[in-house]
Amino acid sequence: MTTYPARDLMERIRNAHPLLAAGLVTLIGCGQVGDSASGAQNAADDSQCVPLETEPPNGRDQQPAFEGQTRACGVRSGVAFDVEVVARGLEHPWAVEPLPDGSLLVTERPGRMRVVSADGTLGEPISGLPRVDARGQGGLLDVALSPDFADDRTIFWSYAEPREGGNGTAVARGVLSEDNRSVSDVRVIFRVQPTYDGRAHFGSRLAFGSDGTLYITTGDRSDANMRHHAQELDNHLGKVMRINPDGSVPQDNPFVGQEGAQPEIWSYGHRNIQALAFDPQDRLWLVEHGTRGGDELNLIRPGQNYGWPVQAYGIEYRGDPIAGSSTAPEGYVQPVYYWDPVIAP
Repeated sequence: MTTYPARDLMERIRNAHPLLAAGLVTLIGCGQVGDSASGAQNAADDSQCVPLETEPPNGRDQQPAFEGQTRACGVRSGVAFDVEVVARGLEHPWAVEPLPDGSLLVTERPGRMRVVSADGTLGEPISGLPRVDARGQGGLLDVALSPDFADDRTIFWSYAEPREGGNGTAVARGVLSEDNRSVSDVRVIFRVQPTYDGRAHFGSRLAFGSDGTLYITTGDRSDANMRHHAQELDNHLGKVMRINPDGSVPQDNPFVGQEGAQPEIWSYGHRNIQALAFDPQDRLWLVEHGTRGGDELNLIRPGQNYGWPVQAYGIEYRGDPIAGSSTAPEGYVQPVYYWDPVIAP
């Protein structure tokens, strides 16, 4: 079991990506935003510190693996937020990717991708995209720009691909036209296996590393009979994958050459990853949509096993215990933080 002592955890948070750090400091510290790691830790130890979460936990008999792993204290902050509606008329928007000119590339789950201009004008659907399976949680999902977009105008997107016998997460690439109206030279560069006839847990977040490789998240496909795949290396379900932009496999991936293992795998033992980002220290963080009381923040290292469904916090959404799991079995990486009760609507 890998855990993070509170002081070390605060140091990791202090150096995290700004968007992640803002949320993490809110969860962990009780001092002002911008405090040093030691200052925030002292605040977290303050007996006057009131936990941000006041509702009873979902996992009533469960204990965190280390101090500060859940139900952390809130922070006082003078930061104010202005909320402004940029565009209306989108149907189930799933991803937003800023373009160099200040406009936004937006996906809609029913299978449309549009550009929203800086003044909020909603563009027509971009043509040339492949067909998607938009049932349940499927559809057109994430979108990311090539690191060389200014030169090659290449974009990458993930989607639930309709297949014989079901569907599966796929990633494609194509060239966005200068007028933002179409994509050409479309190629599917990665397909999750196995195919399954389900409507949930497609994962699908995309992020480019500083070395130009593409990281892809996948889900376990939700149903109880599919969960075990997250612990097995012969498939792509419940994993973080790492590929080259052309779909080939980087030879320094942790399971390249291991008999029976899918070479694209970077980490495994995940439920349904729906947030993915690198921080300024080039560390990969993700947020995993967990069970009722088991949403997780994880710091990802290559080749590591993050436990699902053997290690899990919370309970099933219907209220039952998670069959075959415990919170701290040996050999699995603990989440840096988990939310109990669940924060998902």
